[in-house]
Amino acid sequence: MIPEGFAGVESQLWLWMVAMLRPGAAFIAAPVFGATFVPLQLRLIVALAVGIPALAATDFVLPADGLASIEGVLLVAGEVMAGLALGFAVMIGFSAALIAGEVIGNAMGLGFAGMMDPASGQQNPVVSQFLSILATFLFLAIGGHLALAATIVESYRALPPGAAWMTAESVRGLVFFGGVLFAAGLAIALPVGFAIILVQVVMGMLARSAPQLNLFAVGFPAALLAGLVLLAMAAPVLGEAIVAVIQLGLEEARRIALGG
Repeated sequence: MIPEGFAGVESQLWLWMVAMLRPGAAFIAAPVFGATFVPLQLRLIVALAVGIPALAATDFVLPADGLASIEGVLLVAGEVMAGLALGFAVMIGFSAALIAGEVIGNAMGLGFAGMMDPASGQQNPVVSQFLSILATFLFLAIGGHLALAATIVESYRALPPGAAWMTAESVRGLVFFGGVLFAAGLAIALPVGFAIILVQVVMGMLARSAPQLNLFAVGFPAALLAGLVLLAMAAPVLGEAIVAVIQLGLEEARRIALGG
């Protein structure tokens, strides 16, 4: 027999689990929160801290048959899909820095040089790793983590638990927003990448005018040196472009949260 004081503990624990679903799914797909170096326990605590007040502001009631019923499974699936969409929208904008770094690294001749990314555990080009770290600092500096948490809380108004299925227009908008990843990545890399291509064109002209010149011995150090100097010179411009793309991702997440 359950003591009288613990009669409502089970239902409260189920409510807490539902409260963690959407923020937890968003943090898995979002940058910084979804990094492998973030402990799972910390991620669960933050998801619970964000989800409890958001769920309390709604009139949510657990399904009569519990979460093991068809209605409960649909509830869990809707919460997970909504959370993944919110986090993935922010991640699309964040990943533009990786695309830009890969383009610049290939132009510099550093496409073969890779470093282990502590956030994903995968090996990325060195320039992509540099821009990824820069994007992480800028994401935290502009309060992107707080904006994401606020967007998750706000999503409970337009997409309450149990009715959090995304519309076809929302899915279509998120898919088309994926094109911003490549367009923004190329736009970020354009100032440095185009200048390095011009350096390579000049080295090609020199190789044609002086065939005895070893293009590989001279061209690679020249492109590498030009790339490093241009990265240092264009760092403020790159930072502004990365911030703009991250803000686009946050705006897309907010559009999804509002049911648009």
